[in-house]
Amino acid sequence: MAKTAKKVAIRPLGDKVLVQRLAAADISAGGIVLPDSAKEKPAEGTIIALGEGRLLEDGSRTEFTVGVGNTVLFTSYAGTEVEWEGVEYLIMSENDILGIIG
Repeated sequence: MAKTAKKVAIRPLGDKVLVQRLAAADISAGGIVLPDSAKEKPAEGTIIALGEGRLLEDGSRTEFTVGVGNTVLFTSYAGTEVEWEGVEYLIMSENDILGIIG
């Protein structure tokens, strides 16, 4: 069964992970207030749920190198954006994750 951090009705399959992207910054490093159109979506987020792992030829499944609750960095165009009950999530392959923060 998939591991889930909080009650979310989305369960990723196989080697997929469910990520909640961190909020975009409202103020730039120089102190300028950014309008919504100028905000870049951050390429980091928190893992909310894991699938069961990639299915191998022998019928076993791979272990994830990330875990529920980890804050991760991922590629800019990683995953598929989905919205559930007003909250945006990304479903992506573990291969799209570049590293764990902290």
